[in-house]
Amino acid sequence: MISSFQAFIRLVWILREQCPWDIKQTHESISHLLIEEAYETLEAISSGKDEDLSKELGDLLLHVVMHGVMAEQRGAFGLIDVINQEFDKLVNRHPHIFGDEVAEDETKVLHNWERLKLKEGRESVLDGVPKSLPAALRAQRVQEKAANVGFDWHDKRDVWAKVYEELDELKVEITNGNVGGTRREFGDVLFALVNAARHEGVIAEDALHNTVNTFMHRFQYIEKRVAEEQRELTTMSLEEMDEHWEEAKRRGL
Repeated sequence: MISSFQAFIRLVWILREQCPWDIKQTHESISHLLIEEAYETLEAISSGKDEDLSKELGDLLLHVVMHGVMAEQRGAFGLIDVINQEFDKLVNRHPHIFGDEVAEDETKVLHNWERLKLKEGRESVLDGVPKSLPAALRAQRVQEKAANVGFDWHDKRDVWAKVYEELDELKVEITNGNVGGTRREFGDVLFALVNAARHEGVIAEDALHNTVNTFMHRFQYIEKRVAEEQRELTTMSLEEMDEHWEEAKRRGL
């Protein structure tokens, strides 16, 4: 395995030295591709197809190695520095395995993890949550990190009560025609729903993605049926389109 990894690193070095396209690339120029590959990996995981996951993990590895080689060419750091740093971090953050601390459950492990990150120099337990994350995922990560140090409800009834409270506040702003207040309360409702999803063991980002996919499949079924009828969507009533929607549901779409 080590020789294969070394050969892979050498291959990337050759590309950086001889391929006109690879030579021109920078950390910034391929940063969006790293995000794309990460999302493709998520799709592969969702598909449950190991062959796809293996391929996408390889694409992710290419970007990790490419960025490492670029940094080494600049004299900043090398891949061995990346590996050693991550190795040391994992050892230091698992004192219940490599030290004399005791962690009887997952909650204690997570609590220790956040405590150790603060000792390493972070000013807030919320540091490290990228602002560029999709909003629902970012909300859940922020909530999880706060929960890891005890800032969380322990009774799910309180969690859902907060959802209903935020909904009531949203209704007031809508009734009053307050655009700014409506925008703010919509955000509060969404944040509360993400928190409720977390307490129910649901990843809100995944749940929303699944719902969007379901909507797309059913709407595309409507388009297909309308085309078969040689009609156009713009000439149909909502009731007519809804009949096809219900047909799509019956077909399991």
